[in-house]
Amino acid sequence: MKIRMGRGWGLWGKGAILILAGFLSARASSEPTSLRLTTYCTVDSARNWLEPAKREAAVTMLREMDISGVIIEVNRGGTALSEDEARLLKEYFAAEGFRVTGGIATVPGGDWGVAANEGLAWMNFQNPKTQADIEASVRGAARVFDTFVVDDFLLSGDTSPESERTRGRRSWGQYRRDLMTSLSQRAIIGPAKEENPDITMIVKFPQSYDRYHQFGYDTNRKPQLYDGVWVGTESRGQYTQRFGFTQPYEGFVNYRWIASLSRGKMGAAWFDFGDCDAFDFVEQAWQTVLAGANDIVLFSVAGIEERHPGLALLQQERAGLERLASAVDEQPVTGVATYKPANSDPGSDMYIMDFVGMLGVPVIPVSAYPAEAASVFVPTYGAHDPAIVKKIEASLRAGKNVVVTTGLLASAAEGESLARRAGLSGVPAISPIRTESVLLDGAAVEVPRGLDLAGRIAPEAADVLLEALVDGQKVPYLTTHAVGAGRLSVLNIQMFTQADFDAVNEVLLSPRNLGMLDMPRPWARTIRNVFQGGGEALVDAPTRVTLQPLGETGWVIQNYNTSPAEIALGGEDFGRLSDGLTGAVLLESGNALNYLIPPRSRVWVRR
Repeated sequence: MKIRMGRGWGLWGKGAILILAGFLSARASSEPTSLRLTTYCTVDSARNWLEPAKREAAVTMLREMDISGVIIEVNRGGTALSEDEARLLKEYFAAEGFRVTGGIATVPGGDWGVAANEGLAWMNFQNPKTQADIEASVRGAARVFDTFVVDDFLLSGDTSPESERTRGRRSWGQYRRDLMTSLSQRAIIGPAKEENPDITMIVKFPQSYDRYHQFGYDTNRKPQLYDGVWVGTESRGQYTQRFGFTQPYEGFVNYRWIASLSRGKMGAAWFDFGDCDAFDFVEQAWQTVLAGANDIVLFSVAGIEERHPGLALLQQERAGLERLASAVDEQPVTGVATYKPANSDPGSDMYIMDFVGMLGVPVIPVSAYPAEAASVFVPTYGAHDPAIVKKIEASLRAGKNVVVTTGLLASAAEGESLARRAGLSGVPAISPIRTESVLLDGAAVEVPRGLDLAGRIAPEAADVLLEALVDGQKVPYLTTHAVGAGRLSVLNIQMFTQADFDAVNEVLLSPRNLGMLDMPRPWARTIRNVFQGGGEALVDAPTRVTLQPLGETGWVIQNYNTSPAEIALGGEDFGRLSDGLTGAVLLESGNALNYLIPPRSRVWVRR
């Protein structure tokens, strides 16, 4: 099969200069560093290390894995190290040449803190005892450590009477963001700096980026307060319910979006062993490195002690990860700028970036509107920006390619005018539809898990590119319309509803596996075409195959399917192509590369 790059090469290469520049400005340093591994030692494991023989064994084990950093947790749910115990461990591992950091998990337990009345195992942070207990633990730790990280439990679903009284007329999300910002200042950062003025205080954001604003993580104010910013890239098992049907691309999204908000303070990425087979575990590492992280935290040391099968695979692929980390330092991944302002609500588009990325669209999340980007994706998040329609119209006047969702049209203040610009008869109502079949070359094709649409949209002047069948009627899934020199397309997609979350008692993560990842291969190709501006797709591949360009130097293509994926890369004369991971020659010369990627594997195509 031969396909052409067409306009897509410029849009996913040179057209991403602004996105690239913004990402580089968000990096803590422009100097490349080698890939460093750190492990987080929970307080239970740390207490085991109080025995000399256990400490010695730990040093041997960590050196075997080339792990050079250790985070010593001082408190988790009321189980704590004393200052003397924490100091003993810090000094021992520092003397052995490890970078040593302190840490805390602010979860309730025993007589430490007060539990929230709702949500997960979170605290009632409004309660004075919770605040006093956290402050006491932080003060003690600050007298021991010079670097300290607060794990991702600075969030709450508490609706107790004291929280309700203090909330006043604010939404729960606004109240919790205000509360956690204030608590960070009064009970964490301030006390730590009083005890140790030179301490570096780090906030670690969890993986659940589309729920931050509801439960207390303020992505605008938190990076201002803390000295450093870390983020979770723990996608875990994409095919399982335990931690949500989280897609591997989410790790990339998490890091790049938080980096764009970090004010140059971005540091480590953090993933774990939970709900991971060996492939799940290492896939987290690849997306973490592609996102630009040079420091990786493995949670937790218990997985290393238990010799999780992912460790052997990580060691086997470490050299390739090192080479890729160096390449990303020089040329970060470029692609389609996807606009998500700080603290913005996803509406009907929750975690859309993860899933669109799994269709082979190189989604690049940004927190400021990318006015100069050649191709822009604006889901419902954009409605948080009161000037979003004017910004989109400016992009269209400049000849840019813009893709929006039905949710954005329904939520934006001037959504009616934007809908008409998109060639629709008006703003559709969000009324989720699930159908089991779509049209392909005029024939009905079944989608195994069904396809979710946000509602019924009515094209007037727009071209309908993809249609689903709902009760025997055609409902557009993807439309496009030329607007002056630009192009405006509408993706009629529904991600998750609250009913989806309630059905499986999920609070933060993807509650089900969406049928969009089962769509026919030609549908995925059409979507990639539209996102890159209407030219023929750079890559032809099934779903669950990601494409991430390293500027004009090449592409990392990963197959997350459990079966082999045949891909075709095509366009202008490539010259010689090689695999950056193995050094093997993929193509001596020509304008088309056909390649079979094994299951749960990848190829780094280098010019």
